[in-house]
Amino acid sequence: MQNRSRRVVVTGMGALTPIGNSVDTFWDGLLEGKSGAARITHFDPEAYSTQFACEVKGYDPLDYLEKKEARRVDRFTQLAISSAVQAIEDSGIDVEKLSIEQKDRTAVIFGSGIGGIQTFQEQSDNHHDHGPRRISPFFIPMLIPDIAGGHISIRFGFRGPNFCIVSACATGNNNIGDAFMLVQRGLADAAICGGSEAAVTQLGIGGFGAMKALSKRNDSPETASRPFDATRDGFVLGEGAGALYIETLESAKSRGARIYAELLGIGMSADAYHQTAPDPDGNGARLAMESVLRDANLEKERVDYLNMHGTSTPLGDVAETAAIKQVFGDHAYKMNVSSTKSMTGHLLGAAGAIEAIAAIKATIHDIVPPTINFVEPDPKCDLNYTFNKPQERPVHIAISNAFGFGGHNTSVAFKKYEES
Repeated sequence: MQNRSRRVVVTGMGALTPIGNSVDTFWDGLLEGKSGAARITHFDPEAYSTQFACEVKGYDPLDYLEKKEARRVDRFTQLAISSAVQAIEDSGIDVEKLSIEQKDRTAVIFGSGIGGIQTFQEQSDNHHDHGPRRISPFFIPMLIPDIAGGHISIRFGFRGPNFCIVSACATGNNNIGDAFMLVQRGLADAAICGGSEAAVTQLGIGGFGAMKALSKRNDSPETASRPFDATRDGFVLGEGAGALYIETLESAKSRGARIYAELLGIGMSADAYHQTAPDPDGNGARLAMESVLRDANLEKERVDYLNMHGTSTPLGDVAETAAIKQVFGDHAYKMNVSSTKSMTGHLLGAAGAIEAIAAIKATIHDIVPPTINFVEPDPKCDLNYTFNKPQERPVHIAISNAFGFGGHNTSVAFKKYEES
C-alpha cells in the first residue's frame, strides 16, 4: 500500500572520510577545522599538475571484509560496504533477528558517481600489456557503480528495492532521496542509502586536471580548498563513503531506536545549461531548493543551516550564492551556511552522503561546522559562510545541497527530532 504521509527518520549513520573513519571522528574533524588534504600517496603524483588530494587515511578493508572479498571489489565498494556496516551497527538493528518479511522490505539504494575507475585503469593496462587473456573475470563486476549496493544487499540479506542512481556529484543526495520516497510511499519500510567514491587515481586526478577543475596549490594542500574566498582556484578531489539507515517513524519507535533526525523532503532539478559549468544565475540550484521546501512543507524562514555544495570553484560558489539569495531573500543573511568541502575536499558521488551526515549532526548538537581557509573576501559571496570557526546556534532545520556535472541539482531537508 502506498502512503505518501509516512514519516521517515534516520536511525543509523556510517562514514569513511578524509578527516575521520567514523561518524564521530568525522564530526570532530569538522569542528576542529581539520583539513584532509595532503600529497597523494595512492600513486606517485610528480608528473601531475595537481599533486594532492583528500585521501581516506588509516583504512583497512579487512576490518570489514574477508580477504577474498576485499580482493574482488574495487576500493569504492570496500568503502561503501564499510560505511553500511557502520550504519547498520549504529542503528541497533540485529540483522540476524530480522524476519524474512522485514528483509524483503529493506531497500539498498547506494550510488557512486564514477564507480571502479581504479579497476578500469588496472585492467586496461593488463589488456594493453598482455592482451585479452589477462583481463580479470571480475573486471566488469568490480567496475559498475551499482555493484556496491549489490554487495551490501548480499551482506545483509536485504531483498527490497536495490538500485544505484548515478548523477555525478549529486549522486549521494539522489540515492538518499529515492530511498526516502520508497519508504515514505510504503514500497519499503527501511533502507540503507548513500554514496561512495574512490577516484583519487591517476586517471581521476589526470582527468579532472585536464579540465582545469582542480586547485594547483601544491605548496599548501591543506589550504587549497577555500570556498567563497576570492583566491579560490578549483576544488580538491576527495574519496570516502557515507551511509544512512532510514526507516518509518512507527518502526523506529516500536523498537525503541535512537532517532537522529527526521528526513523531511527532497528537491531535484536540472540546469539545462552546460555539461560542466553551472547556470551562472543559479536557476537550477534555485529550483532544487524551492522544490525541497515544497516537498518538506517548509517555510523558508524555518531553515537554520544550509550545507552548501560549495566546491571552491570560481563559478560554482557564486552561482550557488545567487540561488540562495533568490530562494531565501532576506532570510539568506540570517541563517548559517557553510561548505564542509573546505575540509573533506570534494567526494563526488559520496559528497551528498557525508554532507547529509554533517547536516544531521548540526541539528543534534546545535552547532554549524565552519568553512575553513578563508583569507580574502569575494564581493560576490556575501552570505554568513561560518568562516574558520564553528558557530553554536539552534539548528532545527538543515538543508544539504549537492550538484553535479550534467546540470543535476539536489537538496535534502532534515529536522531535529523531538519526541512531541
